Amino acid sequence: MIGCHIGRIFQVTIAGGSYQEGLTAVIQGHPPGMLLTEQEIYGDLLLRKPGADELSSPRKEPDLPIVYSGLNAADTIEGAGNKNHTNGTPLTILIPNLDRHFIHIKQYQDTNRTPRPGHASYASFIKYGPDDDAIGAGIFSGRYTSTIVASGYVAKKVLKKCGIEVYAYVKELAGVRCPDISHDQTLNYTKNYKKMRRDLDPFYQEIYVKGRVTMDMRFLEKIKVLTEIEQEIDAIRDKAPKIKPAKVKNKYGVHPILNCPDIDTANAMVDVCNRIAAAGDSSGGVVEVIVTGVPTGLGEPVFYKLDAELGKMLGIGAVKGVEVGAGFGVRDMTGSQSNDQMHAEGKQVIFESNNAGGITGGLSTGQPIVVRLTVKPTPTIDKPQKTIDKYTLENKDLAAITRRDPTIVARIWPVAENYTAMVILDHLMAHYGYQTLKGK
Repeated sequence: MIGCHIGRIFQVTIAGGSYQEGLTAVIQGHPPGMLLTEQEIYGDLLLRKPGADELSSPRKEPDLPIVYSGLNAADTIEGAGNKNHTNGTPLTILIPNLDRHFIHIKQYQDTNRTPRPGHASYASFIKYGPDDDAIGAGIFSGRYTSTIVASGYVAKKVLKKCGIEVYAYVKELAGVRCPDISHDQTLNYTKNYKKMRRDLDPFYQEIYVKGRVTMDMRFLEKIKVLTEIEQEIDAIRDKAPKIKPAKVKNKYGVHPILNCPDIDTANAMVDVCNRIAAAGDSSGGVVEVIVTGVPTGLGEPVFYKLDAELGKMLGIGAVKGVEVGAGFGVRDMTGSQSNDQMHAEGKQVIFESNNAGGITGGLSTGQPIVVRLTVKPTPTIDKPQKTIDKYTLENKDLAAITRRDPTIVARIWPVAENYTAMVILDHLMAHYGYQTLKGK
C-alpha cells in the first residue's frame, strides 16, 4: 500500500486499521516551538468519534491520542519553558483501538465472505487477496479518518497563528438543506458547537479535565491508564450529563447533535434522518468547508493547483464529489453570471461575488475559499441485500446489519475541516518561500 502519504512541505503519513492495535499519524514539516497537548488534539477527535449521539455508530471508541514523539520531554535547559513544545522532529500521534472485542470480530468473520454492497470490501479483497484486512474494513473503515483529524488539528493550529481560519459544517442532510448564512456567523456557531461538545463529552472531562492523563506522564504510564479506561468505557459514557436540547440552545446557542448553523434546519435534518434510519436505511448529504484569511497566490500549477489538491478529499471514505464555489452550478450560468467582477477601493481589490470559491487558475484569490463535499449514505444498512460469496462467486443474500451509522455526514465535517487545513498549510509554506525569495 503506497497511498497513505500526503503533502510536500507539511507531510503526513498514516497507518493502522479499524481492528488493528490502533492508528498512527506521522507529521513532518510543522514548525518547532509550538506548545501541543493531547487534550487539545482530543478536542477535535471527539467531534468525529463514534457512539457520541443517535446519528452515529454504537461503537464506543473514545479516540484518546498519545503524542509519542516530536515534543520536548522536558525543558531543554532549566527554566527554558519549552517542555511539550514541538522540536522540529517528526511528530507521531498514536490512537489506540480500545473498543475491539471478540464478539465484534466474530461478527465480521461470520459476514466477511459476503461483501457489503456500496463498500470497498469486494474490491479490496480482489486487490489484496485473502490477507486483506477485512475485520472492521481495516484501512477502509471510517476509523482511519481519526488520523486526518489529529494531523489536521496541528495544521489548523499553525494556520491560526497566520490569521487563517478553517471551519466546516453540515450544509445538507437527508435532503434538508441549510440556508445561506454569513461566514462570520458560521464561524462563531462552529466555535460554540465545539465548546459544547468538549464541555459535555465525558471522556474529555474524566480523562483530561480531571487529570487522569497529563503531559507530565511517560508513555507507559499513559498506556496503563488507557488499559484501565478500556474496562471503564461504559461507566465513563454513563457520566455524560443529560442536558435537554433547550438548555444546550440557551447556554451555547447550538444544536445538541448536529453542527448546522441554523437550529431549526438541524432539527429537521435529524427528524428526517431518524425516520429513514427507523426504516433500516441511511442518509447522505453535503458538508461545506470555509477558509478565511488566505493570501492571494496559493497553489502550484499545473498538477498541484489548489482546487485540484482540495479535490483529493475524494479520498475521504464516503465522499463522492467535491466542488469549489458554485461548483456544478456553473453549468446553468452564463459567463456574465459566473464571473466574479471586481473593483478597487483605495489599494484593496473588492470582488462582487465568489462563484469561484476563492480559487481561479488553481490559485487563491484572497477571497474566502468555499468547498463542498457530497457524502453518500452509509453502505452498512439494516436491510437484506444481494451480494456474492467472494471465494466461490455464489450468489448470496446479505443479512441486515444493525451496528451502523444512520448517516456519516455528521461525522465527516471535522474530517473535511482538518483535511483542508493540511492542504492549505502545505501550500502556505511554499507560498511564504516564494515570497521570501522573490526579487532576490
